[in-house]
Amino acid sequence: MNFRPGSRDEPEINLIPFIDVLLVVLIFLMLSTTYSKFTQLQVNLPVADAQAQESSPKEVVVSISADGRYAINKDMLEGSSVEDITRALSQAAQDTREIVIIISADAAATHQSVINVMDAARRAGLVRITFATQQSGSKGSGSKI
Repeated sequence: MNFRPGSRDEPEINLIPFIDVLLVVLIFLMLSTTYSKFTQLQVNLPVADAQAQESSPKEVVVSISADGRYAINKDMLEGSSVEDITRALSQAAQDTREIVIIISADAAATHQSVINVMDAARRAGLVRITFATQQSGSKGSGSKI
């Protein structure tokens, strides 16, 4: 008795039904997915047609080192109290209240040292304050006080 047939057929995997099912699932997902963007607040930004400034406001740069030393317009301050900073800012402002204070603090400077400069500017009556930063790609090119 010969239980083995003479020719043996190799089994085949038919991929056509598998591809058909995947295409149906893909079409279903494309139709059922919504592409709307949900926002928390609807904000209409104002439009400005501003002319270029003819004169830029005076700037006073306050530099703060990592160890808590202060410099105003590249002049080192002897003291580091709020009163010393207030006196120096008043002298740098020269009775002009329209100047901009630029705080250039080291990344490792303490939060308190930055708050001291902000408090000194408030005491001197200077309310326009901004912070200097550097681009993330320019590490190591920090400015010296």
